[in-house]
Amino acid sequence: MLAARRPSRRGALRCLRDGEATPFESNTSQTHERSGPIKVSVRDNNVDQALRVLKKKLQKEGVFREMKRRRSYEKPSERANRLRKEAIRRRRKLDRKLARREGLI
Repeated sequence: MLAARRPSRRGALRCLRDGEATPFESNTSQTHERSGPIKVSVRDNNVDQALRVLKKKLQKEGVFREMKRRRSYEKPSERANRLRKEAIRRRRKLDRKLARREGLI
């Protein structure tokens, strides 16, 4: 009977060199990383409108939520509970969307 082998570090180094995902990385990252900085153009010297647009973009990206979350230490058990609740919330939202699409709601 063959035992299951763990991926070797040498394989991980080869993957890093080739640009592939390593077996030690998780591909299910929940953060939405942007390719560059957030840009807001100021039109007609209207700084107030540009600030509102910037604030809306930051809100949509989740920057404020992330800052609030990182303000204090989060225990691993609290983090697991938060991630579980977020997953449940996402699933329920998807179920509602599918039910609306099918005409059940």
